[in-house]
Amino acid sequence: MMGRGAILALSAALTACAPAEDARSSAPLAERGQDAMLFVAQKRGNTLTKVDLDTGEEVLRKDSCSNPHELATSPDGRHVALACYGGTTVDIFTTSTLERVASIDLGENARPHGIVWHDNGDLYSTAEGRQSIFWISEPLSPSPETFEYSTGKEGSHMLVVAPDANTAWTTDLGSKTVTRVALKARIAPISVTVGEEPEGIALSPDGEALWVSARGSNEAYELDPRTMEVRNTVSTGAFPLRLAIRPQGDVAVTSDLSDGSLTVIDLATAEVVRTIMVSSPEEAQQRFQVTILWSDDGERIYVAETASNTIAEVDYATGKVLRRLPGGEGGDGLAILP
Repeated sequence: MMGRGAILALSAALTACAPAEDARSSAPLAERGQDAMLFVAQKRGNTLTKVDLDTGEEVLRKDSCSNPHELATSPDGRHVALACYGGTTVDIFTTSTLERVASIDLGENARPHGIVWHDNGDLYSTAEGRQSIFWISEPLSPSPETFEYSTGKEGSHMLVVAPDANTAWTTDLGSKTVTRVALKARIAPISVTVGEEPEGIALSPDGEALWVSARGSNEAYELDPRTMEVRNTVSTGAFPLRLAIRPQGDVAVTSDLSDGSLTVIDLATAEVVRTIMVSSPEEAQQRFQVTILWSDDGERIYVAETASNTIAEVDYATGKVLRRLPGGEGGDGLAILP
């Protein structure tokens, strides 16, 4: 396992990383549709790109904002929202041309990071620098309304929102907590300590289970989303930076940065059922595996390899890396347009 000091050194040295390798050829993914697109935010390049999933080629790149991180596509697929972690805004671009159509300022020192574009049409974002989250109502209207909710915790980084949009949950890296925020009821937030440096977070499709990965503990946890009690603890690969639940709701996958693996957890039994190797532990130190994203059909997992400027496309059934797509300079945040 790569030590914590080595991880921090690697993070600081990302600007000196090798250029992206070319996408490896594979059969066109016709079943995904001709217009299947992957959007990638480049946190070193300060750009936003679009990759055609049929050809595996980058088709468009535009300047975005300072140190962009997480992405989310709108329910109708016409727009993509970007959290500008190096600044104070959530910016919105068209998915067709990547033209910026809105920039919503969340206030001084906001540092937006985690972002959700809910089925109700509203946006939700963490504001790490303000120890809060924001609800952005009607984000594409001439005058969007913003509502700020304090978590009171350091490093409120990633978030998920309930299907009914009444509740949101954050992982708070600095405070080592997970926080439940009531978006409509007038009650105080609830925070619980969960492992060392909880970061990855996902809510089951039915809203009945909250899953969190703690990168410093090499564990994933199932929480009751209402009481915030830990139901199950599962050992994962090394440094599970992100966690994503398959759209079908049967498994969760953690992105294990230090050993280049994906840990597959059966949600019904809370047990590890598979380990998928995206790269070797030695390669992992050169790739710096971060964000993971499922395709809507649950057949592919996209893995952002921030240091090597690539996006690994993994076939879930076989566990094989089908190809490596261009990720741009420090490609990190991912969103998909099926």
